Amino acid sequence: MKIWATVALAGLLATAPALADQGLLDHEYRQLAGKQTVNLQDTYGGQVLLVVNTASKCGFTPQYEGLEAMHAKYKDQGFAVLGFPSNDFMGQEPGSEEDIQEFCTLTYGVKFPMFEKVQVRGGTPTPLYADLIKATGEAPGWNFHKYLVDRSGNVIASFGSRTTPDDPKLVAAIEKAIAVPMPAAPVAKK
Repeated sequence: MKIWATVALAGLLATAPALADQGLLDHEYRQLAGKQTVNLQDTYGGQVLLVVNTASKCGFTPQYEGLEAMHAKYKDQGFAVLGFPSNDFMGQEPGSEEDIQEFCTLTYGVKFPMFEKVQVRGGTPTPLYADLIKATGEAPGWNFHKYLVDRSGNVIASFGSRTTPDDPKLVAAIEKAIAVPMPAAPVAKK
């Protein structure tokens, strides 16, 4: 897990509200292998989110199982895992969206929300990932990088690929974020 030193984290948290004000979650993505587009702010605003870039042919792919267990455990407390397949790392997500959906569902029982294939690094990351990178100063170094977003839409932590879903520091950060009450009304779009 990459947790910043206390001073660096305090600096990040001081700048994070500015990104939330700019609409960190105010992006639309198509559901995986579907036609319906989802505005993340409208659908997930007010929830704690773990945003993860995924791949089906990676050494970290078994993390799907732990991510699904985490999603199932905390979803009734206003938490969601959001998966974004990406082929950015050594071509480890080469299949079609239909292939990805079938693999995730049949192999790992994934029920957490998965979205269209995106670019997460380089000169043109998808807008959500551009905002996540801007908020943390850290682009995904590989598949299964995790960004934790609080109920106000602020990025509060970034976890590298080697951090498994059951890592005590990740679980503690999620549980601390979940303990903050949900806003009375969804955060309004700007």
